Amino acid sequence: MKRFLMVCVLAFAGIAPAQAALKIQSWTLANGAKVLFVESRSIPILDISVEFDAGARRDPQGKAGTASLTNAMLARGLREATTPFAEPAMTEAQISDAFADVAAQRGGGAGSDRAGASLRTLSSRAERDASVSLLARILAHPSFPENFLARDKARVIAAIKEDETKPESIAGKAFWRLVYGRHPYAQQETVPSVEAIGRDDLVAFHARHYVANRAVISMIGDITRAEADAIAQQLTARLPQGEPLPALPAVEPAPAVEERIPHPASQAHILTGMPAVARGDADYFPLLVGNYTLGGGGFVSRLTHEVREKRGLSYSVYSFFSPLAQPGPFQAGFQTQKEQADEALKVVRDTIAAFLRDGPTAQELKAAKDNLIGGFALRIDNNRKILDNIAAIGFYNLPLDYLDTWTAKVDQVTVADIKAAFQRKLGLEKMSTVIVGNGN
Repeated sequence: MKRFLMVCVLAFAGIAPAQAALKIQSWTLANGAKVLFVESRSIPILDISVEFDAGARRDPQGKAGTASLTNAMLARGLREATTPFAEPAMTEAQISDAFADVAAQRGGGAGSDRAGASLRTLSSRAERDASVSLLARILAHPSFPENFLARDKARVIAAIKEDETKPESIAGKAFWRLVYGRHPYAQQETVPSVEAIGRDDLVAFHARHYVANRAVISMIGDITRAEADAIAQQLTARLPQGEPLPALPAVEPAPAVEERIPHPASQAHILTGMPAVARGDADYFPLLVGNYTLGGGGFVSRLTHEVREKRGLSYSVYSFFSPLAQPGPFQAGFQTQKEQADEALKVVRDTIAAFLRDGPTAQELKAAKDNLIGGFALRIDNNRKILDNIAAIGFYNLPLDYLDTWTAKVDQVTVADIKAAFQRKLGLEKMSTVIVGNGN
């Protein structure tokens, strides 16, 4: 009965209202770990994220998938530890049962830039201490059992083979390869790259990247600052100090090319874009507001109006900016009948060109601001969303008042700001395009 009640509390914790203003406290531990904390007493829950510079851009050459597999296997088993903690080995089933016993939820994953683990636990001392201690062990002492590695590699390889049949997956992978050329962002998991990964690769990747001095710990919940500090220390006490990582190459736009990939799908899948904006870039807010008008606003966007409403060439068409630690992509995409692919692509390019030249109208600007500002509360309407935002602020070194000033910065954007930002970051002559399924 006790476990059932705990699970109920956790299930409904995600719908607690967010505070209007978030006071993010931040400090650095003696071991170099960075901590961000928001005290929230509305529900007896604590949400934690621990992240590292351990995303796919750090994959060893020829072994794309190492970062993802390393992260996926953190909780497949724990090795025995003797110093400074005397802790027995644990199996995957024992780890799962231990979290269930205190009604805690563990998550995690690896993206292009970062990788780590998350935890949702009751804030009561006994349950909190048990779940935090177990998460600390998972981060520091994974055993990477060979049998689970073989299973996970087989699962990844099966997914890759399935993706190789899907036009949308083929287009997405080709897009990143064309746009990023030799940069690590262009690396894609392939059957040979995953087959080449061994247990020693995971052990080495974990030892190099899951280190205390590059940990970013984010917390929101029903604890005090002193308790948050103690938890952060507990989470990193087992982690080693890491050597400085080598600088990654700068993102240099690859030569703009157009690649056509035959596929029997009934529709052509088309993507076009280029590297554009990094996290923290001064142009971010003008690009965000402007893109709402261009292709981010759904049925009210220009791309939708020109491609769908006026010409009926596609059911949906979109554009977005995806900022990363290094310049992330601008991407526009749509699906259309194969025989209409060239016509629809020309309309998309013409629409982007007109927007680069003229920017939005005053009416479009007002509509974009109204929508973005009016919808901002949905970005932080529960603790889990807030945690995601805090983690991004910490990892990308954004200002601590980033969320508090977000709507004001949107409201300050002008038509001139948008035109200047788009012209600085984009150029049709620099955009690569992939067309999958046009029959050529």
